[in-house]
Amino acid sequence: MTTEDERTGLPASLATAWGLRERPAKGPKPGLTLDRIVSTAVRVAAADGVGAVSMGRVAKELGVSPMSLYRYVGAKDELYVLMQEAVMPAPPESPEPGGDWRDGLSRWARAQRAVFLDNLWILRIPISGPPASPRSVAWMEQGLAALDGTGLDEGAKLGVLVLVGGFVRNEAMLMSDLDAAIVAGGRTSAEVMTRYRRTLTALTDRDSHPAVTRLLDSGVLERPEGGADEDFEFGLGCVLDGVAALIARQRGPGAADAS
Repeated sequence: MTTEDERTGLPASLATAWGLRERPAKGPKPGLTLDRIVSTAVRVAAADGVGAVSMGRVAKELGVSPMSLYRYVGAKDELYVLMQEAVMPAPPESPEPGGDWRDGLSRWARAQRAVFLDNLWILRIPISGPPASPRSVAWMEQGLAALDGTGLDEGAKLGVLVLVGGFVRNEAMLMSDLDAAIVAGGRTSAEVMTRYRRTLTALTDRDSHPAVTRLLDSGVLERPEGGADEDFEFGLGCVLDGVAALIARQRGPGAADAS
């Protein structure tokens, strides 16, 4: 079993990821390394979903016994964190001090969404604690840095990151679930929306559902492909409008426009 790092309290594998411990020089099988274990787990998750990742499955893919993995990884939750670390790129650079916080946070959110959409299995990993791996802390650093100069205190900055990050994660998960349902149904997204519009039209009328009727009449439900990106940008804009209002309130009456 791996042990905790005495100084940081991190599991040994995460301490290794931070460069605080040496990687085991030899495994129970020649060539077995922490990197191979993690990359194999990522491959399993990408092919069959994160639910297929287990010590037994990863060990079978590597041709070793499950117990041999515990010399490198103490538990499956620990492996999940290392898997995310393996696919997470460096965050986008934050604006220069005094720069446009909104632009910086927008790039941060879009980049995070891109990671989720490229690795949908990440969205199915239970959140077991605050960021503690090198890349996750780097993303937190860049997100907080984007809010420098806004006048928000550190607690408010953290709250903004939780708000924006939660929006990104929820939107990506919703799109993932909808896409999975569309694929399972054997129809295109356009066909699904056309059928949905017809269903709503049959079930509603102007007297009982005037707001829904106005929606149907607007043609919004008949948008071309790419509507998901438009929805994301709309939602992100609304969230950031709220952050801008918070910043303006923090600065007080007569302050410059926070947006």
